[in-house]
Order: sequence, then C-alpha cells, then structure tokens
Amino acid sequence: MQKPEPAIDVNTVFSVSDASALLKGVVETAFPRIKIRGELSQITRASSGHIYMTIKDAGAAISVIVWRGTPVAFKLEDGMEVILTGRFTTYPARSNYQIIASEIEMAGVGAILKMLEERKRKLAAEGLFDSSRKKPLPRLPKRVGIVTSPTGAAFQDIQNRLRERFPVHVLLYPATVQGASAAAEVAAGIEYFNRMNNVDVIIVARGGGALEDLLPFSEEIVVRAAAASHIPLISGVGHEPDWMLIDFAADHRAPTPTGAAEALVPTKLVLSQEIDNMWIRLSGNFITRLNNAKQRIETVVIKSPKQLVMEHVQRLDDIERTLNIIMRAKLDAAHQKMQMTENFANILQNRFSVLGQAINHMGQMLGSLSYKSVLSRGYAIVRDENNNIISSTDSGTPALIEFADGVIQI
Repeated sequence: MQKPEPAIDVNTVFSVSDASALLKGVVETAFPRIKIRGELSQITRASSGHIYMTIKDAGAAISVIVWRGTPVAFKLEDGMEVILTGRFTTYPARSNYQIIASEIEMAGVGAILKMLEERKRKLAAEGLFDSSRKKPLPRLPKRVGIVTSPTGAAFQDIQNRLRERFPVHVLLYPATVQGASAAAEVAAGIEYFNRMNNVDVIIVARGGGALEDLLPFSEEIVVRAAAASHIPLISGVGHEPDWMLIDFAADHRAPTPTGAAEALVPTKLVLSQEIDNMWIRLSGNFITRLNNAKQRIETVVIKSPKQLVMEHVQRLDDIERTLNIIMRAKLDAAHQKMQMTENFANILQNRFSVLGQAINHMGQMLGSLSYKSVLSRGYAIVRDENNNIISSTDSGTPALIEFADGVIQI
C-alpha cells in the first residue's frame, strides 16, 4: 500500500482535541466504506441494544460497533468467521479507532453449515417439518402468488414456463432475495397472501447463488411463515443441490424456480392426453352399461294382452276347482253329521236297554250277596242289647235273634 503524503504542516501545533478531530476526519474520509474478513471475539450486547465486539486475525484486532437496529441475519458468536462491511472512525475519548458495522455476513461455508444444522434441529424439534403438516397442491390452480424479486430471472422463468404449460393468473409480491432485509420481505410476502387469501398456491423462488446469498431462505422468520401458511406453498430456491430450511417447511420442494412451475401445472399435452384417456374410460363404461341394459331388455318376455287374460282365466278356473273340492268336502261332512242325528233315538234306546240290563244284573248280584238270602236258608243272627252281632259265646249277652222273616227278643 502506497504511503500517503502528509496532510498538514509538520510545524503546526494542535491541541489534543483538534488533533483528535483532525485524525477522525482523515480516517472517516479515507475509509467511508470497507469490507474486513476476520474472526469475532469479545461480543458484548449493551443495555442500549448496541453490540460491541472485536474482529481479529493472526496479526491484529479491530474494535467493532453494531448500532441497535442494524439488521444481522444470524446470531453472532465468538470464533465465528465473518465478512464485515462498515466505515472506519475514531473514538477520541479513548484514543482508539473502530469500525461502525452496517452489514455482517458469514464468511466460512463450514460455519454457515454448522449454523444451519443447529437451526434445523431446533425447528424440527418444534414440529415445523412434520409430514403431517404438508398440504396437497391444487390440481389446476386459477391464481398463483409468487414471492420473489421482480427483476430476477426466477420470476421470468416461472412466468414463461406457466405460459408454455397451462396459463394461470399470476400475482407477484416483490421482495429482495439477497441481503439483510431479504428474509423479512419474503416472510411478509407469504403472510400477505395468507392474509388476503387471494391465491390458490404460493411459490417462493430465487435463482441459484452462493450459500451465503441463499441464507435469507433459511432464516427462522421465513421458515416459520412457510410452516404457518394455510395456503399450499412451493419452495423453488436455488438449483438442484441447494437445500434451504424453507424447503423442509414448504408443502413441496422444487429443485429450481422453473421446477416449481412444472410441479404446479401440467403441460397442455399431458392435460389433453388425460382428457382423452378419461373420455376413453367414460365411453367404455357407457358402452358396457348400454350393452348390459340391451341384454336385460332382450331377456324380458313381453306377453300379449290376450295371453295375459287367458292366464288369469286359467288361474280363476283353478281357484273354482279348488273351491268346489272344499265345498263338497264340507257338504259331505255336514251330511254325515245329519245322518248321525237321525239315528240318535235308536242309539239312545239301545243305550238305555243296555243300561237296564246292567242294572238288573247288578241287582241280582246285590241280592245274592245280601245276608237276608243267607237267613232265608235257615240261619239266624244273634245280637246283644246294643244291636251288635255276637259271633262267639264270650262275645256278649244275647238280647235278640234275627231271622229271615223277623226278630225275637230274649
């Protein structure tokens, strides 16, 4: 580096304050903007919100101030390698120089990947990447919302591919896709379409670039907005090998912005073929049903009215014959009952004659069994005064004797 010429007269005498002010002006004029790469250390966040730290390498260290409100896309940690953009200034009260940082980006790919992996684990633990949260893409959307840069190639690629395949109405939410404000703008675009509910699907897109350039699409604010979207969302960031955290939260991950358009709508040819196939299936089903109906009609036998009448007459004749048989049986049974009634007097007389004979027979038997008949053969019954029969000499004192024709008292 060339040594600058002296800016002042070496014989001039300055006060301390004047010398400090002169030095401050020289430094700030000479270095209005500078980029420095180094490793962060001694990071301190003051209660005011300002961040004080040091950026260093093997040979030197420089104080750094990050004023409150300066966008920083990631968490600053000791040992992190960054590229810092800012301006040099001095702090006269301490007689030191420092950098006022306006932008900070990660410098090492390894550090970026480590940060992304840690963030991925954190968000996955919250369930933001669960497959159960994924929503199906609409088959033929009418309105598509795109969050991307209006001047980038990604937007033009998506529009061209949609026109080629199946034209739909496109709404653009313009957002920067690189830099400190990119993440907030992309998240705002997703939230806008969800709030307005004016599209069927959302595409978040950006062309390829370095890993550092794609970092906004891995910021928590973007990932959370994608996961919270009630409208199906397609991530089309970078190229095929590029994986951002929004890819895990999106409902569908496309390898490129063009791939996002291809995943969204079919080509006219494919759609035409699907319609043709559907027509073939419908035609085949209709013809099959028509043939089945024709076969059923052919199997139906239609009878003439005369034949129908004759069949009814035949059924009536059958009913008449059946009724005649039943009535004849009923009449025969009644006739038999009447004949039985006519013979009832004879039956009763016969029954009475039989009963008379039985009574006479029983009378004869009763007479033959009576003790009177025994007495008539010359026997007698001896009784005591109580009319009890005396059957032996010691049974009692005889008081009367009964014969067949009377009683004698003793």
